[in-house]
Amino acid sequence: MTENILQINKLCVDFPIKKNIFGKTITKLTAVDNVNFNVNRGEIVGIVGESGCGKSTLVKTLVGLIKPTSGSVIFDEKHEISKFKNSQWKLVRKDIQMIFQDPMASLNPAKKIYDILKEPLDLYYPSLSKKEAYDKILTTMYNVGLNESHLDKYSHEFSGGQCQRIGIARALICEPKLLICDEPVSALDVSIQAQVVNLIKSLQKNMNMSVIFIAHDLSVVKHISDRIVVMYLGNIVEVNTKKELFSRPKHPYTQALLNAIPIPNCDDDYFDKSLLEGDIPSPIDIPNGCPFRTRCPKSQDRCENEKPQIEDNVMCWYPNQN
Repeated sequence: MTENILQINKLCVDFPIKKNIFGKTITKLTAVDNVNFNVNRGEIVGIVGESGCGKSTLVKTLVGLIKPTSGSVIFDEKHEISKFKNSQWKLVRKDIQMIFQDPMASLNPAKKIYDILKEPLDLYYPSLSKKEAYDKILTTMYNVGLNESHLDKYSHEFSGGQCQRIGIARALICEPKLLICDEPVSALDVSIQAQVVNLIKSLQKNMNMSVIFIAHDLSVVKHISDRIVVMYLGNIVEVNTKKELFSRPKHPYTQALLNAIPIPNCDDDYFDKSLLEGDIPSPIDIPNGCPFRTRCPKSQDRCENEKPQIEDNVMCWYPNQN
């Protein structure tokens, strides 16, 4: 049986927007709504969805940057990290690392690259000698395509792609069990994106890590992922293997996302595909019933009155049966 490195159960994240004079929340923004999924050891799980669907809030909750409103997150089958206090995170911090979206903003501009990479070693491997730490840093730099001459420089001396490689090196130097990538290529040139994605995929295979990979680009997610989670307005609407999801999408939202992928040299039949219309509703005022019903071409009365639960990997009363 495949073991889970991460198990997420009924996770909810709300942000209070307005309170009354007694301090009770009367208006809230629901960013993550009753999310359930797992990540297996050595697996890459992609998460896709429009801006504002809750992807980044979800992963920031998984690393303790945001406290969940309810639900549980179990790491390594023994740590309920959703209940951790700040002091408890040191138990698992080296095993859960994150690559942030903006490579320039995630590096300390006042420190040289050597000091940035040495800091995690000082925290979690204090017994290493100076030579052992240097050798580990150098090996990690080589693994991400950089070299020894880069260690004595500051982050502003590098390109965006190089800064992202440094961010990857910092995340990997403690040899984590779970790597979380929050849109790690969205701020990079297209020519650099493929290099970074292939680098993450290669390192994941060599280190047998589990990876959660967020991206807007479905072709990137398809290339790197084993399974794909589709989110809409804080909900998971579909989760499946990449083969099943791209060949037989069940949820109307998933199908609309796939229809929106540009195809070079396409014929006229391509333009007959149904594309998603309208804007995503406000997470402060989520529609009753199915959250996707206001934009769904298959919406019926039941969709307005009852919220579907995930069954057969899809949250829809009338899934596509193709």
